[in-house]
Amino acid sequence: MAEITATMVKELREATGLGMMECKKALVETNGDAKAAEELLRIKSGAKASKAASRVTAEGVIGSFLAADGKTGAVAEVNCETDFVAKNDDFMAFAKNVAETVVKNDPADIDALLAMKLANGTGTVEEDRKALVMKLGENLTVRRFERYATTTGKLATYLHGNKIGVMVNFTGGDEALGKDLAMHIAASKPKSVDASGVNPEDIATERRIAIEKAKESGKPEAMLEKIAEGTVQKFLKEVTLLGQVFVKAEDGKQTIEQLLKSKSATVSAFQMFIVGEGIEKKVEDYAAEVAAAAAAAKK
Repeated sequence: MAEITATMVKELREATGLGMMECKKALVETNGDAKAAEELLRIKSGAKASKAASRVTAEGVIGSFLAADGKTGAVAEVNCETDFVAKNDDFMAFAKNVAETVVKNDPADIDALLAMKLANGTGTVEEDRKALVMKLGENLTVRRFERYATTTGKLATYLHGNKIGVMVNFTGGDEALGKDLAMHIAASKPKSVDASGVNPEDIATERRIAIEKAKESGKPEAMLEKIAEGTVQKFLKEVTLLGQVFVKAEDGKQTIEQLLKSKSATVSAFQMFIVGEGIEKKVEDYAAEVAAAAAAAKK
């Protein structure tokens, strides 16, 4: 039996929003497997979904740049250590210049980008990064970027507080539609344009959980697959752009698919970056540090 630590319980509680005792029991039942414990809790408690994906723990900003003709654009995530530096004008300008460099030079990867001359800078991206580190006194990293180039469609970008960056590739409609689509994506955070882009493992997980929950509630065997299919279809509507209800829908019912049809428009792709997504930030326990230092001083 794996040892169940307080840290494991705390992390599962943060991921699910459920009570500590429930989390500890689930970890015991799954022999310390956090992912399996989270799934078990969803089955038993009816929890809708993990909260872990929405946790943002690292600092930084998203930079974006769109060419004048609207045909080429990029979003880039640049990280720092504190929110104070993330609000610094020089740091924010650096992130935007990184995105512009991506648009103009089409780097193959981060290493290639770092070696390129920074747009509006004095040296390469790496040289200007190091200079900014010296100036601001924090470590800075260029984490990731995405570049779109289209010949038949148009691009739209949107930054929400510099913490969420969206770029969408669409055809038809107008500039206002592009902005609305990008803002909707930032607000509703779809996983893909349609069901074909959803990870099959995520669909299988939703189906499996639906079946187990139905069994727990005593539903007959003959109904399980029908219940599971209904759950999967509801899930797909929630996580696909076309299936989501448009955030600005006046009737509260119009989906993005219906909006696009009314504008004779389509969306071929989108990219959304959230600052710090997937990065766990070290939590400093200053009280423990002080206690440890005091104990060491007594020796």
